[in-house]
Amino acid sequence: MKEIDLTYNDFDSVVMESDKPVLVDFWATWCGPCRMLGPVIAQIAEEREDIKVCKVNVDDEPELARMFNVMNIPTVLVFKNGELKERSVGFKPKQQILDLLD
Repeated sequence: MKEIDLTYNDFDSVVMESDKPVLVDFWATWCGPCRMLGPVIAQIAEEREDIKVCKVNVDDEPELARMFNVMNIPTVLVFKNGELKERSVGFKPKQQILDLLD
């Protein structure tokens, strides 16, 4: 499945009302660790049909970053049944990102 580019306006319908777990990657184009994590997130999106994988560009969607107190990027959040369950800040290897979903 392809990554979903999230906006403030579609956040509730895509994430909070999802019947699947949702992994949300907060990133920016100028962020080196974000560019390292990007291919990992894309790979997870391709491999896992049982989850939604979303991306939030913090420069384009500062409201979402503020809403979840994203102070450093990359930040990965995991939502289940509309609730924030996990948070990871900084680059992490693929397995550590996958572990957030369990």
